Amino acid sequence: MPAEPAVLRWTGRALEPVDEAVAGPVLAADSWLVDDGLVLALDAHRARFLGAVGGRADAAPFWAAAVATLPREGAWFPRVELLRLSDGSEELRLQLRPAPARGRELVVATHWGPDPRSQPTVKGPDLEALGAARARTAERGADEAVLLSPDGELVEGAWSALAWWHSERMHVVDPALPRIRSVTEHELLAVAAEEGVGIDFVRATPTELDGAELWVLSALHGPRRATAWLDGPRLTGRPGRLDHWRGRLLARRQPLA
Repeated sequence: MPAEPAVLRWTGRALEPVDEAVAGPVLAADSWLVDDGLVLALDAHRARFLGAVGGRADAAPFWAAAVATLPREGAWFPRVELLRLSDGSEELRLQLRPAPARGRELVVATHWGPDPRSQPTVKGPDLEALGAARARTAERGADEAVLLSPDGELVEGAWSALAWWHSERMHVVDPALPRIRSVTEHELLAVAAEEGVGIDFVRATPTELDGAELWVLSALHGPRRATAWLDGPRLTGRPGRLDHWRGRLLARRQPLA
């Protein structure tokens, strides 16, 4: 099993190494955390990716081969993707990547400028543009950029989903607003239902989050608490709440088959 980053292409029958420099536009992508062989909601990542690639007949066997390739020891953050190559053909690939450092807290800021997304409901095509938006936000001292709708309402982070707490109720973004379907958000809502926590699907401006506890959700980090929103609302946090919910999500992980 490889112990360092690798890029593998799907030949239609197997995965084989490929020159990473030979690439093209990303048509679809998905990533998830593998920690000593344990994964949260892998089936949901599979469903999202297969839906994004438009029902390709070879997508399911590619996925199975990719999962079989993943190391069962250590922390990994693999990425599956569908690329368009320079000759116009399409290629399925697996990027086998060690997991980067993970955290529990971060600082956010509102994204300035036009919406960088061209396909807001598909994960992959806008990763580069969203990364650039995130980098511009980092220049202001923030770790994540919060995207707003044309009406100034929260939509999602550049590489994340958003959830927040007000009056002991969990709030998430109205699903009618175009955004990536977040696997971590889905799992968080499942835990909320199990615990009998009230859930509100809302359209909210940053000002309406004043005094809220804001969580930024991703497959790599899980839920992280935003300790500050630069030039934004005042954020709070209840001691112990993040620990409890992170623990509940960890308990939902399943071993790779």
